[in-house]
Amino acid sequence: MPRPTAAQLAYGSCTVIFSTLAMLLLSQTSSGVGIAVIAVSALALGLLVAMTVPLPRQSVAEAPRRAATTHAEQTPVPATVAAATEPVHERAAS
Repeated sequence: MPRPTAAQLAYGSCTVIFSTLAMLLLSQTSSGVGIAVIAVSALALGLLVAMTVPLPRQSVAEAPRRAATTHAEQTPVPATVAAATEPVHERAAS
C-alpha cells in the first residue's frame, strides 16, 4: 500500500477540521451522540477526500527510463540459457 503524499494529508486534515466545524455550527447540537456522529462523518469525509486526491504524475525524464527497464524485463530468455542457470539436484550413488 503506498504511503499518503503531503497533499493527501493536508487535504484530508483540512476537510476533517472544516467539515466538523461547519456541521457543528449548522446543527447546533449539544448532545454527545450528535457530536460523535458529526465527528465520525467528518473523519469519513476527510478519508474520502484524501484518497481521491490525484497522485503525482511521473516526470518526463522518468518515463523513457521506466519504459526501457520494463522492455528489458519483458525480453524472453532462450530455453537453453534458462536451463543452464538452474541448479541440478541429484542424489549421489550409494
